[in-house]
Amino acid sequence: MPRLRTRFTELLGIEHPVVQGGMMWVGRAELAAAVSEAGGLGILTALTQPTPADLAREIERTRKLTEKPFGVNLTILPTITPPPYDEYRRAIVDSGVTIVETAGSSPEPHMEFFDRHGVRLIHKCTSIRHAVKAERLGVAAVSIDGFECAGHPGEDDIPGLVLIPAAAEALTIPFIASGGLCDGRGLAAALVLGADGVNMGTRFLCSTEAPIAGAVKRRIVEASELDTRLIFRELRNTARVARNSVSEEVVRILAAGGTFPDVQPLVAGGRGRRVFEDGDTEAGIWSVGLSQGLIHDVAPAGELVRRIVAEARDTIEGVTELFAGGPPRS
Repeated sequence: MPRLRTRFTELLGIEHPVVQGGMMWVGRAELAAAVSEAGGLGILTALTQPTPADLAREIERTRKLTEKPFGVNLTILPTITPPPYDEYRRAIVDSGVTIVETAGSSPEPHMEFFDRHGVRLIHKCTSIRHAVKAERLGVAAVSIDGFECAGHPGEDDIPGLVLIPAAAEALTIPFIASGGLCDGRGLAAALVLGADGVNMGTRFLCSTEAPIAGAVKRRIVEASELDTRLIFRELRNTARVARNSVSEEVVRILAAGGTFPDVQPLVAGGRGRRVFEDGDTEAGIWSVGLSQGLIHDVAPAGELVRRIVAEARDTIEGVTELFAGGPPRS
C-alpha cells in the first residue's frame, strides 16, 4: 500500500498517520507493535506498567516485535500519591524511545528533560487554548480530542467537526485529531478538515491484540453510539464511559447532590481493570467513545491500519469524482 504522507508522518518517520491511543491497561507491547509494524504509530502506556523498570522491559518486548517507530504515553494527572514521573521519564529515555505522548496536565514540567534527550513530544488537548499553549511551550505536535472521545473530553463540549478546523486555523505545528474516529471515512474527514492524522482508541480496543477480555470487545461491537454515559459533570471532571449499572449509579448519586467520596468506591481504578481482565462489563466504569456505534468487528490491528488507510483513499477519490462530473458512488 502506498504511504499516506502528511506533516505528521514526516515528523515521526512513519508510513501512515494512524495512531493507536495510549489507553490505560491496554497499551502493551503486542498491540503497539502490531500498529507500528503496519505503518501506523503504536503507543505503550507508561503507567500501565507498575514500575519504571517494568516499563523498560515492556519497551524491550515491543522492540523484539517491531523495528518500526513506536511511542510511549505518559498521562499526568493530580493524584494523592503521584507516580514517580521522573523515573518513568528516565526509563523512556534510557530505553531509546524518542516519541512521547503526554496527556492530562501541562507538559511544561517535562519539556526540558525530553528536549535535552531528543524526544519529540505530542501533547493531547481538549481545547484550542490548551493546544496553542502547548505549541508555545515547544511540543512537536498536538493531538486534539473532540467531545465524542472516550475518557476525559474536557468541559467545553466541542465536537470534532468544529474543533478540528479550529485547530487547523490556530496551530502552525502538525496536529492529529481524535474522538469519534474509527475508520477510513473518519481519517478522510479529519484530513479534509485540516488535521495531519488521527488518533484512535476505541477502534483499537476492538483489535485482536488488545489485551482485554473478549466479552468487552463483543460489548463494544454490539453497542450503539447511545451506549455511553458522561460522569463527573457536576465535579467539572467529565469522563465518557460505557453505559452500565455502575455509571448509571454514579450519575444518579451526583445528580442528587452527592460528592466524590460518595461515588469513589464505584469508580475505583481496580474495578475498571477487572472489567478488562475478567470480561465482567458491569464490574466498574470503563472508557469507551461514541465511535463504538460504527465498530462492527474485531480484527487484527495491522489489518485495521491497512483497512483505514485504504478506505480513506477510496473516500477521498470518491468525493473528488463528484467534482469531475461523475456519478456518486453507491
